[in-house]
Amino acid sequence: MDYDFSFFLAVATLVTGVIWGGYLLALKSTGEVFDEEKEPLLVEYARSFFPVVLIVLLLRSFIAEPFRIPSASMMPTLLIGDFILVNKFTYGIRLPVINKKIIELNEPQRGDIVVFRYPKDPTVDYIKRVIGLPGDRVAYHDKKLHINGVPINQVSLGRYQGVGQGEDMTGNEHLSEDLTGVKHSILIRNGAASAEGVYVVPKGSYFVMGDNRDNSNDSRYWGTVPEENLVGKAFFIWMSWDWQHEGVGLDRIGTVLK
Repeated sequence: MDYDFSFFLAVATLVTGVIWGGYLLALKSTGEVFDEEKEPLLVEYARSFFPVVLIVLLLRSFIAEPFRIPSASMMPTLLIGDFILVNKFTYGIRLPVINKKIIELNEPQRGDIVVFRYPKDPTVDYIKRVIGLPGDRVAYHDKKLHINGVPINQVSLGRYQGVGQGEDMTGNEHLSEDLTGVKHSILIRNGAASAEGVYVVPKGSYFVMGDNRDNSNDSRYWGTVPEENLVGKAFFIWMSWDWQHEGVGLDRIGTVLK
């Protein structure tokens, strides 16, 4: 069980619901008619907050959940200060708090941008791109990616010009990468040390990497992501605010992620 925001939402929903429902049952047992003027202050607060916290809990648990990007690991696709929405039902319906899947739907596809609970510390959420599916053999050497023996095509787009808190990424090589049909941008810092190796993705797990390849703590360092750690698929930037430099990035609002 994770003691995160969903946990406290669930507790708030339960407490306010019990107080409000208990009061109504008490009135019914005595034959009294509900009267707002006679309603205790605690019950009034419970009646007001119960539907609000219930709706928020349902939306966050089963529809979409907002996240803020805190690091540069997914540049240039996602910038520090981007606020994204994550689809919570794409990979199946899970009960809040206990994270038990009750309805099977889709499985992650190569190229999906996913939010997941970090395997080393499930209280922390990470965001990366799915590179390897169960059973895949992923190789990364000389900053080149191979999947099941097939080299992944990369096309140079020139030098990257960083903005805001990502300004220190200026000068990195900007490339377009084609993950077997899913084209996206990545950054490479030539000359920088890079984790290399061959990785076989076990059943029920996924190999993930950041688009900012030389500035990402990902599966190359700590292993694969178990399916049960998946939170959802990132699909939309609804706000972008770099409070240290650029302010609100109007040009990024409404961006559909791919």
